[in-house]
Amino acid sequence: MVLARGLLQVAFRTIICKRNNHHHHQPFSVGVVGAPFSKGQPRGGVEKGPDLIRAAGLVDRLQALGCAVRDYGNVTFEELPSDEPVGRVKRPRTVGSANQRLAEAVHKVKRDGHTSVMLGGDHSLAIGSIHGHATAIQKELSVVWVDAHADINTPLTSPTGNVHGQPMSYLIHELRSKIPPLPNFSWIKPCVSARDLVYIGLRDVDPEEHYILKLLGIKVFSMTEVDRLGIHRVMEETCDYLSSTVKKPIHLSYDIDAIDPAVTPATGTPVVGGLTYREGLYVTEHLCQTGLLSAVDLVEVNPDRGRTEAEVQSTVSTALDVVLGCFGRLREGNHPADYCMPEP
Repeated sequence: MVLARGLLQVAFRTIICKRNNHHHHQPFSVGVVGAPFSKGQPRGGVEKGPDLIRAAGLVDRLQALGCAVRDYGNVTFEELPSDEPVGRVKRPRTVGSANQRLAEAVHKVKRDGHTSVMLGGDHSLAIGSIHGHATAIQKELSVVWVDAHADINTPLTSPTGNVHGQPMSYLIHELRSKIPPLPNFSWIKPCVSARDLVYIGLRDVDPEEHYILKLLGIKVFSMTEVDRLGIHRVMEETCDYLSSTVKKPIHLSYDIDAIDPAVTPATGTPVVGGLTYREGLYVTEHLCQTGLLSAVDLVEVNPDRGRTEAEVQSTVSTALDVVLGCFGRLREGNHPADYCMPEP
């Protein structure tokens, strides 16, 4: 009788363990890089984003999910006081130099064997982050770009000259012939095919960008598609599209302005009608489940653009949740991987 009861208890504990581990992934190894840089656009404050997200508990929260975390600190960027525009492009020397330093930092994170998390800073930093990722793994990437904006203006089509509206144009093979020489940009080699790029959340696209997207046949799920299909179908179609030939490592470049400014108002270029908090998190949860997520950018958190402390707090906490969703945080709840029900 005692033996039978003991066997029942073991069986019960095994069932509970299997049930609890149903969603559990292999623990992630995460390397965090801060990029406190604002010169890809005109508004100060966005350089405060990395340390604010850290201060919200990023490392502790990742570790609580079972992740091994190494924080590489912030990249230091050189001041280039004399940086006149070249054509329409503003501060090219500063932006080119900053991205080269960031590319080296992300390259090191990837060579050390981690999933890279780059905390920005403005979205011009995607140049360095994606480039460093690609050179480290020495293979083609898939890029999922979650943003209100396409950020694919070339230096010749940009209406503002701000590089945070141009980063994808420098990285795409098919646009190489459209990029004029710029100081401190000669190190950049295109590393993404138009076929391997998917946009989610677009709702403020310049006419020239719309032309480029159509010309290159780039996959776009604007907010119209999100409304029509629902976020689950959008993510299923995104992953089916990206893995239809060869499954490539995924680089997620996530601008916090993809989410509606009712939730994340403290950002430089808010656009109404964005992803809900729930949709914004679902994107990350779905990509996490693929097992292909290899690097993440989280950019454009700008506390100086929040009108109240509550607006700043909402933006920062949502940014933190976006990152955690990439590494296994489940809204249904998480628990330690090795947990089993204690015996009475």
